[in-house]
Amino acid sequence: MTFTTGKRVLELLADGDRTPATGPDYALSDVTLLEPILRPPAIFCIGRNYAAHIAELGNEKPAKPIVFLKLPLSSAPPGGPVLTPTASEALDYEAELVLVIGANHEIAGYAVANDVSARDLQRSEGQWARAKGFDTSCPWGPWITTADELTDPLGLRITTHVNGEIRQDGNTRDLIFGPREIVDFIGEACTLEPGAIVLTGTPSGVGEAFDPPRYLQRGDTVRCEIEALGVIEHPIA
Repeated sequence: MTFTTGKRVLELLADGDRTPATGPDYALSDVTLLEPILRPPAIFCIGRNYAAHIAELGNEKPAKPIVFLKLPLSSAPPGGPVLTPTASEALDYEAELVLVIGANHEIAGYAVANDVSARDLQRSEGQWARAKGFDTSCPWGPWITTADELTDPLGLRITTHVNGEIRQDGNTRDLIFGPREIVDFIGEACTLEPGAIVLTGTPSGVGEAFDPPRYLQRGDTVRCEIEALGVIEHPIA
């Protein structure tokens, strides 16, 4: 569903308005897409939520969802660019299913994100704020697919290509903790305001898991796709 009314996206998410909009149509090739919500009120992320990804990095399966936050300035348009922080030389990709929160902790819709991660900072620092929350580390979109259009977000193929080479090829059915379980778990301690987004974890195939690791380089193009939700593609700059 495309909203072209005067209402802001946050208002639509808060009041549950799903009325089809009226107005002019534009070819996708004629527009530049921004992130669907400019600086979401919160960006929650779930770590280690696919068994194969846990295994490839030698971690243990968590008993509860591992929740961390990205910072507001990490939000970036689906076309990027992603800016490499000066503190890191080990940038990695993580394609993820995004949950978009509506009123009363409902899951109002879905999108695609890349949880770009600085692996050297993640290894050397006890907290992941710099490793996962640096500026432009969360390109997402390309739009919000509302929950009335996708009643079941499980069973969707999720892939990452780097410079045309496939690196990740998983399926959202393999999530350890499902969307509703994740939202309810976060909601036990935090208010999820309309417009907050939740990244649900990444499947196996990350650059860190290769021998030797295959980190992103400046000039690379990363393409993350989820079946039925669309594609985001962005350069590393």
